Order: sequence, then structure tokens, then C-alpha cells
Amino acid sequence: MQATVGDRLLVHGTVVGEHDKRGEIIEVRGPGGEPPYVVRFDDGHTGLVFPGPDAVVVPAQRGS
Repeated sequence: MQATVGDRLLVHGTVVGEHDKRGEIIEVRGPGGEPPYVVRFDDGHTGLVFPGPDAVVVPAQRGS
């Protein structure tokens, strides 16, 4: 998994009824865009995330 600042992280809920968590990657701490990431989630909290197999990086829309 690789990401850059500004990409979005989507963590799928793993239990029935649990909502997906979405947030913006605000810092990449691993080499070459690898985890861990500092993520500001849509609910307002910020945390250090080591994404598992239930997570997907959604690239940010970049200007041309």
C-alpha cells in the first residue's frame, strides 16, 4: 500500500452495522509512501493508522 499526503483512506467496517471510516491522509511516515499514516477522519479525530487488509487508499484528484 502506498499513499501521498492528500489521498483519502477508506477503512471498511468489519462487523454488520459498523460504518466505514473515511479520512484524509495528512502525513506519511513510512518510506516511499508506505504506512503508517497520520489520518484526519471525517468525524474530526486524528490518529496514526497502520492500515490492514480492510483499508483502501483513494488517490486525491490532482490538477493537470
